[in-house]
Amino acid sequence: MEYVYSALILHTLGKEINEESIANIIRAAGVEPDMARIKALVSALSEIDIEEAIKNAAFAPVAAAPAAAGEVKEEKKEEAKEEKKEEEEEEKKEEEAIAGLGALFG
Repeated sequence: MEYVYSALILHTLGKEINEESIANIIRAAGVEPDMARIKALVSALSEIDIEEAIKNAAFAPVAAAPAAAGEVKEEKKEEAKEEKKEEEEEEKKEEEAIAGLGALFG
């Protein structure tokens, strides 16, 4: 994660994101950088628009999750009400059918 943070720091400062810059930030934190991880990160970031990635980060869905959960609960309540109505209607039909049979056999 520290490698990604290093890249974000460089991006925020308007600096070029390259292997040497990331390694310098990691060293400044007192850690020996893993050059293979840095190379992989720089390679992966070369194909990504960081500004766009930040804008599309997972912040919006997290904020929408509680509302969605409430909507699901409401939908379940409505479905339960509909099922109950359907069951009551079926029971009425059965009672009517039984009453009709009773009339036949007197």
